[in-house]
Amino acid sequence: MADPLVPNPAGPEGRSDWRSDGITLSRPSRRLVQLADALPDWVGSVRFRLTALYSLVLFGLAAFMVAGIYAVIASRLHEEKVYVNRKVTTIEEVPGGIRLTPTQIRAEYRSVEALANDRALSLLRTYSTSALVLLFLASLGVGWAVAGRVLAPIGRITAVARDIQATDLSRRIALRGPPDELKELADTFDAMLARLDDAFEGQQRFIQETSHELRNPLAVIRTNLDVALADPDADADELRHTAELVQRSTARMSRLIDDLLEYARRGAPAHEVGPLDLAEVIDEAAEEFRAPAQVRDLTITATARPDLLVEGDRIALRRAVANLLTNAVRLAPAGTTISVGGGRVEDQVWVSVTDEGPGISEEDRHHVFQRFWRGDGASAREDGRSGLGLAIVEQIVHDHDGHIVVEPSAAGGTVFTLWLPATSAGDARS
Repeated sequence: MADPLVPNPAGPEGRSDWRSDGITLSRPSRRLVQLADALPDWVGSVRFRLTALYSLVLFGLAAFMVAGIYAVIASRLHEEKVYVNRKVTTIEEVPGGIRLTPTQIRAEYRSVEALANDRALSLLRTYSTSALVLLFLASLGVGWAVAGRVLAPIGRITAVARDIQATDLSRRIALRGPPDELKELADTFDAMLARLDDAFEGQQRFIQETSHELRNPLAVIRTNLDVALADPDADADELRHTAELVQRSTARMSRLIDDLLEYARRGAPAHEVGPLDLAEVIDEAAEEFRAPAQVRDLTITATARPDLLVEGDRIALRRAVANLLTNAVRLAPAGTTISVGGGRVEDQVWVSVTDEGPGISEEDRHHVFQRFWRGDGASAREDGRSGLGLAIVEQIVHDHDGHIVVEPSAAGGTVFTLWLPATSAGDARS
């Protein structure tokens, strides 16, 4: 049984409908669709449409001008009579001729003049029509060439956009030429690609930094739990102390995750700036890393004068000190001491982390804060390190309007010193 919703091409009413993509079309519309499908692809291109538009406009203007010239010439030929300027004064008889009156002579003038005018207008129509045809054909060729040249940058933009892959945004159009609209379009497209490339690289760095930042508190938690479980004589106080350290690291990791989510939503970390005492930050970080240091037969000492007041983000500054301690614990030889200290010089507060490790060469000191830089590349890759720890420290210090200095220690290791603007007790209370 035929579908009542789809009319039969030869229905009983004599209609001829056709359904295309759910749309019912009449026979004339169907023929138009079939005709459009049968045309070559270049007929529907912008280049062809510009060429046709240019040629039609030029042909229309030329035809209008020719028609105007033709009308003016025809009007002038009929208005200015030749015989008006000819005055017959005498009539001579010619043997064997026909005697004509002045009226008859004027009639002959009119006849000759009419024939001449008709011939001139006929020649004007012929030559004008031929010129219009040639002009139209020439305009098609010129319009096609000009349109192709004008639209060439768009083809280049399309080719670059087609070649761009989701993981490779390094392609650029780099269009040369006068500063016109197409050049502006290409430059805008290049700028957009540059922003997308930066955003993509920033996303990759964000993922690296996320894994790096989450690894530190997890390592602290695991190490403290391993130490507690490995000691069969641990009493309730020691277990409670370990639980407090684990709870503190868990809270820091939870806050870190919240900051990372906020960073992902807004494109930048939202710091909660407030007055704080860096002496407390130093004591907490040193206490947190004593267990990992003991595993490697290291000793951590913390000596900081009280009231190291600064205005800043407590979690971020603690993260910076923790990253420095992480590097020191990893690189310091067994049996050595890692010192964490703090003090104040005039309007500056400083925090230092000193180790007795292998040290950093003077040449490498210029690169230690670069993203993904690894001084011991082979071992760093084996450990799965990202090379972002010191870059994060530098960024945190810069966010607090401070600076960081790296220099050799007296024992042959390295000293990292953070310098931050100090605040007074009155400013902190206010």
